[in-house]
Amino acid sequence: MTIIRLLRTPRSLWELACQRLDHCGVTDKPRQANRWQASSHSGLVVCSLALAVSLAGCAGLPDQRLANEALKRGDTATAAANYQQLANLGYSEAQVGLADIQVDSRDPAQMKQAEATYRAAASVSPRAQARLGRLLVAKPGSTEAEQHEAETLLKKAAAAGEGNTLIPLAMLYLQYPHSFPNVDAQKQISQWRAEGKPEAGLAQVLLYRTQGTYDQHLDDVEKICKAAINTTDICYVELATVYQKKAQPEQQAELIKQMQAGHARGTVSAQRVDSVARVLADPTLGTPDEKTAQSLLEPIAPGYPASWVTLAQLLYDFPELGDVDQMMKYLDNGRAADQPRAELLLGKLYYEGKMVPADAKVAEEHFQKAVGREVAADYYLGQIYRRGYLGKVYPQKALDHLLTAARNGQNSADFAIAQLFSQGKGTKPDPLNAYVFSQLAKTQNTPQATELAQTLEAQLPPAQLAEAQRLLKQEQAVRGNLSQNTLPLHALQEEDGEESL
Repeated sequence: MTIIRLLRTPRSLWELACQRLDHCGVTDKPRQANRWQASSHSGLVVCSLALAVSLAGCAGLPDQRLANEALKRGDTATAAANYQQLANLGYSEAQVGLADIQVDSRDPAQMKQAEATYRAAASVSPRAQARLGRLLVAKPGSTEAEQHEAETLLKKAAAAGEGNTLIPLAMLYLQYPHSFPNVDAQKQISQWRAEGKPEAGLAQVLLYRTQGTYDQHLDDVEKICKAAINTTDICYVELATVYQKKAQPEQQAELIKQMQAGHARGTVSAQRVDSVARVLADPTLGTPDEKTAQSLLEPIAPGYPASWVTLAQLLYDFPELGDVDQMMKYLDNGRAADQPRAELLLGKLYYEGKMVPADAKVAEEHFQKAVGREVAADYYLGQIYRRGYLGKVYPQKALDHLLTAARNGQNSADFAIAQLFSQGKGTKPDPLNAYVFSQLAKTQNTPQATELAQTLEAQLPPAQLAEAQRLLKQEQAVRGNLSQNTLPLHALQEEDGEESL
């Protein structure tokens, strides 16, 4: 008996043309021109094409600046259409932009395509090298060869002047110490800080988060981010977190004024504003300031659709801020912009019967639209099928979704799987696998998970307990190979506010 069985039992005239291209918004030409002219055949083809474009004028020419702006405001369709046309012409920066969108989808097939797209541009583009390196750092189940490739790419991109390379390097060393036994992450970060490297301070913050010592170093985090805030806007998020944890509302208010002024000047992205609003509304970080969060989100949502969903979540958590009609309006705006979080939240509303009548079938439809992009969608689908909310129990469908959620970091899914196997509701009880997942569920540190694990362990005879422990080690090995990077996502973002990984 094995866990595997459980899964499936059942881009002179050349210069003129390039100037015209630049006028029309294509920004990647000098490096491309040099590269393509190195080959007489391909150089001739591209020169001819560029000349034809310049003679034809700008009408209909894909615009990289337009694509960049569309991406920043969350209009991925417009961005992708422009990037794709430019990528087909061989423009490496457009290839990178296209791959960024593929990464942002979180769809496994799109992520695989993004890796190939970055690789196609990496021979000529340090930016692509940096992106590919970061992608490999965050790649689930990466091999040791890929981890060393990521290190090489990031160091090469850094030598070429690319930013946002030290933090992914730090993440690499922190996440895979066994692949870099000669690297002490803290010593490396301290060396970077001594050398005055701009990203080194944030790498130190990352280490604090990873080691679980963030709260013990709030003063250092504040000092680091105050010094870096004019060049690294992610520091608004870190400082907001510090001030929430230290209960310093006056400093928080001054930070928010500074951030809003930066956003008005265009130096702070809407994404950062959204992230700070989330910090303010998070009760686990201190006393929530939901009204300030709402006042930050409402002005940016029309240009940054993800904030429609953050606003809806705010009303979900703090119903006194608005009614169900307002929430549904926010969610409709989010769904129109293809925000999977909107589908997830809608599903939760109908699953829980909160603010709307409970309807498992409607909940299922919304969760299915978020599957592959929101981990919790699998969890809730698994619960619907496990609990028989659709009229009967679907044990295999429940297991498939719950195991996917669990292996992607949804700890509560392990407890649900343990219940599925121990209760035998709609299926035969399986004490061995019930034990495996109850032991995994203990990381939740809840009384229910602890009690279930103890009960199931006590019920197993020694021979079965030994087999169950073998299965537990097997599943833990699978989790180790598939583990997603649990470090903060913003650590891999561009300093200009792009969220690439």
